[in-house]
Amino acid sequence: MSVPRMLTGDRPTGRLHLGHYVGSIANRVALHHRYESYFIIADLHMLTTRNSRDDIAAVSGNAREMVTDILACGVDPGQATFYLQSAIPEVGDLNTLLQNLVTVPRLERVPSVREMARDAGRDEIPYGLLGYPVLQAADILCVKAHVVPVGKDNAAHVEVTREIARRFNHLYGEVFPVPELIMSETPTLVGTDGQAKMSKSRGNAIALSDDAAAVRRKVMGMYTDPNRVRADVPGTVEGNPVFAYHAVFNPDRAQVAEFAARYRAGRIGDVEVKEALAVALNRFLDPIRERRARIEAQPGLVDQVIVEGTERTRERVRATLVEVRRAMGLTAAYQQVRRRAERARRAAAGSA
Repeated sequence: MSVPRMLTGDRPTGRLHLGHYVGSIANRVALHHRYESYFIIADLHMLTTRNSRDDIAAVSGNAREMVTDILACGVDPGQATFYLQSAIPEVGDLNTLLQNLVTVPRLERVPSVREMARDAGRDEIPYGLLGYPVLQAADILCVKAHVVPVGKDNAAHVEVTREIARRFNHLYGEVFPVPELIMSETPTLVGTDGQAKMSKSRGNAIALSDDAAAVRRKVMGMYTDPNRVRADVPGTVEGNPVFAYHAVFNPDRAQVAEFAARYRAGRIGDVEVKEALAVALNRFLDPIRERRARIEAQPGLVDQVIVEGTERTRERVRATLVEVRRAMGLTAAYQQVRRRAERARRAAAGSA
């Protein structure tokens, strides 16, 4: 029996952060040995909200940083295939064939599409952004992925993929597996400002590549309970970003419970809680920093990983597209025309 496949990835818009880690990278690290794993560098998806020449020029550098972050988190490059989406034009061909299997009203019901337009400062939704879930379906189905580890934001997208796969199989025969979602244990991590999810564009993120001093500075500036003006005022733990981070990244559960009890009773200051969080986060990030340093000490390693992975993936996608076109009857249509043209050519040559 063949090994089941997994696909996931990110847009190359900069270095990854703790929100990416809890949303999907932790799952990738845990799962990539169990699956034939594909990690997409989704630069075509990036174009839906960032498509200036400067944005595009930054793709190669951002791709290297992104792959370095993921490898530093513990993904084995020998057990995973990284590839650049735009270097595989067949993905666009598959997107064209799949886009006729879903309606505009269905895409308009995907909540994250409007959220992405809003976050990008767009009053109207571009055509490409509306079709984002269809291109994502092409990404998943082109390698025939069986599972897709996702954060909360992308769950609705993958459901569109499942619907498209079922509809294609119903119309043209069983070609695609219907992929299953693997949700992260921590679907969303609030940003350091406490106002929205962690995001590079909002400036409320702690990067996986931040040094210890940067982490401490960001933690000490974190939003907490706005009603707590002094350390002796009872504070709220629920919804407090500092305690949310402690819950995820501080393995000393007894310390976290003690802090929470004292905070509610007004017997501990924000500074002490934040200092402990900075220590916990840096302990969590130290092994990632060490692996990153080893990777960066090997010039060209990450570029080689991307190039080799892209070439392997393109071979698989080409094979999938041949199967798709054959199942739909598109290959036969052209062959019929070509045979008739060949007969006409022979007839003309014979009468000359």
